[in-house]
Amino acid sequence: MRTAKLSRATKETRIEVEVTIDGTGQVDISTGVGFFDHMLEQLARHSLMDLKIKAEGDLHIDFHHTVEDVGIALGQTLRQAMGDLRGITRYADVHLPMDETMTRVALDVSGRAFLVFRTEFHTPKIGEFDTQLVREFFQAFAMNAGITLHIETLYGMNDHHISESCFKGVARALGTALQIDPRQQGRVPSTKGTLSG
Repeated sequence: MRTAKLSRATKETRIEVEVTIDGTGQVDISTGVGFFDHMLEQLARHSLMDLKIKAEGDLHIDFHHTVEDVGIALGQTLRQAMGDLRGITRYADVHLPMDETMTRVALDVSGRAFLVFRTEFHTPKIGEFDTQLVREFFQAFAMNAGITLHIETLYGMNDHHISESCFKGVARALGTALQIDPRQQGRVPSTKGTLSG
C-alpha cells in the first residue's frame, strides 16, 4: 500500500500526518480548528485516502500558521506516499456541484508545483475561520505535494458551500489521478520517463 508518515515541528506548530492513498476514506483528524477539520474530512472521504492528522498550533494568535503548516505537512506526506508515480492515471478533472455552487478542479500529478486559485468568497469568515485560509491551505499543499492544481468556482453564494466544493473537488480529482491504470503496466506516465519535476 502507498502510505507515509511525517512529523513536523516549528516554534508555531507541531504536526503529525499519516496518509494511506489506497484507503477507504477513514479519518482521525484534530487541528483545533473545527471548520478546517471538517474540510480535511471531506478531502479524505471523497478521495478515499485514509488521513490521520494531529496538529497543535498557536491558535491564540490566529489560525493561519496551523492551516498553512498542515498544508505543508500533508503535501510532503502525500508526495512521499506517492513514491515514483509509476502506473498512476496522473491527470484528472471534475465539476463539483454543491447546492447553488459549482467548482471546477483540474490537476496534474506532475512533480511540478503550481496553483491557480480563482475562487472568491463573499464574507471574510465562515464562523471563526478566515476564508482567505482556503487558498493558503491549497497553496501550501500543492507546492509540497508537487502537483499542478487549478481550482475555479464558477458560481456560488454560500461561503460554506464554496469552500466545501473546493475541498471535495480536489478530493475527487486527486483520488482519480492517483488511481493505478493497469494499461500503464507500471510505467511512469510521461514521455520523459520521470515525474520528478
